[in-house]
Amino acid sequence: MDLSKSGSANFKTFTSPADRTVRRALPQAKGGKAAAATPQADAQATPQAETQAAAGNPDLSILLNAASKTAHGLDLTTTITSAPASLSVTVEWGDGTKDVVSASGSAVLNQKHTYAELGEYTVRVTVTDAANQAEVVNDFPIMTAGSDFTPHTPTRLLDTREGIGAQKAKVAGFGTTKVKIAGNAQIPAGVTAVALNVTVTNPATAGHIRVYGSGGPRPTTSNVNFAAGQTVPNMVIVPVGKDGSVELYNSGEGSVDLIADVTGYFTRTKSSGYTPLNPARLVDSREGLGTSKGLVPGFGTFTAQMSGLGGVPAGATAVALNVTITEPQAAGHLTVYPAGQAASSTSNLNFSGGQTIANAVIVPVSADGKINVRNGSWAGTHVIVDVVGYYSPGSTSAYMPVTPERLLDTRGDENWNSGPLLGFEYLYMPLSTRNPDITGFALNSTVTNTTDHGHLSVAPDPNTREQYQNGTAVSPPVPNSSTLNWTPGKTVPNLVQASTGKNGIIDFFNWSPGNTDVIVDVFGYYDKG
Repeated sequence: MDLSKSGSANFKTFTSPADRTVRRALPQAKGGKAAAATPQADAQATPQAETQAAAGNPDLSILLNAASKTAHGLDLTTTITSAPASLSVTVEWGDGTKDVVSASGSAVLNQKHTYAELGEYTVRVTVTDAANQAEVVNDFPIMTAGSDFTPHTPTRLLDTREGIGAQKAKVAGFGTTKVKIAGNAQIPAGVTAVALNVTVTNPATAGHIRVYGSGGPRPTTSNVNFAAGQTVPNMVIVPVGKDGSVELYNSGEGSVDLIADVTGYFTRTKSSGYTPLNPARLVDSREGLGTSKGLVPGFGTFTAQMSGLGGVPAGATAVALNVTITEPQAAGHLTVYPAGQAASSTSNLNFSGGQTIANAVIVPVSADGKINVRNGSWAGTHVIVDVVGYYSPGSTSAYMPVTPERLLDTRGDENWNSGPLLGFEYLYMPLSTRNPDITGFALNSTVTNTTDHGHLSVAPDPNTREQYQNGTAVSPPVPNSSTLNWTPGKTVPNLVQASTGKNGIIDFFNWSPGNTDVIVDVFGYYDKG
């Protein structure tokens, strides 16, 4: 990925011109006679320059330019205009830390800084010419580029069937509806991205939904694919437009009802960072793992422990999950919510009788690290829960939304001409092999042209890029988790919060005897730098 291009909307530049430089007296000169000028340390100084410096270095000034190119980082360029003189340059970063370097006469200094916490800071640069009793200061406010996550009690923001968040009417073919995010359901202004569970229901024809920041360009990528008459959910993490809204575009010819439930949002202030994990199975009712063995009864609820398992620590505020329904005895929906709270009216995934279906879920956890799972069907079903990451105040990876981009399409694109992914084979994607500060990606994975039953698993690769290049890579282990499940002939999407592991490579396993096409779109990444 060219992150400098796809993430350019999040990278900010800051400047403070030289005419904002403030000159002040040195402490030893305050209230008394100015100290006599001393010879300049620069042995190459000309007599004219020495005379100018001795006059107090009247042209001493600072031009400041900065750019944020990582979630927590700042690149600072200090341009100093000065007579030939020995200078001391102090940079106060605004977080209680400072750097002191030396310069000689006019100079351009480049420095980098990483903030432990996201937020707004004032950077102040002081240049001192002790020999000439001259000191100047320039400063400016900066804002880090990354965004932290704040969990939100699952809340319905849009339901075109009921007139919630939009008019009570189906969204027309090739039509768009807008959902207010900032200022809605106590979500603050300044929100940069939002985690939504988007559900399509009652579609008149096949199509897909594209979700994007209001006022921005409509992407060519997709979030939810559906067939006529199908009810399909998918989790999305989407940038919020400047007006505080997101838009949902119906690419199908026929009308469709749309539902959107919020489970959290991102802002450029300190909250909860993200830690990706190797996928781990925490609940499987077929085996009695994490809950009672057997079908979860109709309208039944169980509580599952998250913290302390699968790498999730105490103190986590939310977990990123992949939840799968299998062997449902009737149609229904599943709701995942924090333990200790009443079940909300939202849904995380919808299913029909006999269907196996998965969906990504981001859900707040209770103070003791638990979630509740409610079966919204009158009949029993099996439930599987895999954890893929968690949010916590101690996690350092901040979210960076990017312009949605298609990374892979095995049906044929500039990155792939090898045909469908073969049965029981995998493909590897080196996404951040040269940027170890990137810990994970928010991807939408879609399978299409499926030829048999199967499921897709996504996990970090243990090999390096160099091992693949020199032929020494070993076959990675198949993870004991699933990202999405399919039956022959179906097109199925799902959000993947994929860890990059130690080597920046992500694997996609086709756990099926049949071939399938795989499509991967990127919507953002997590950066600890």
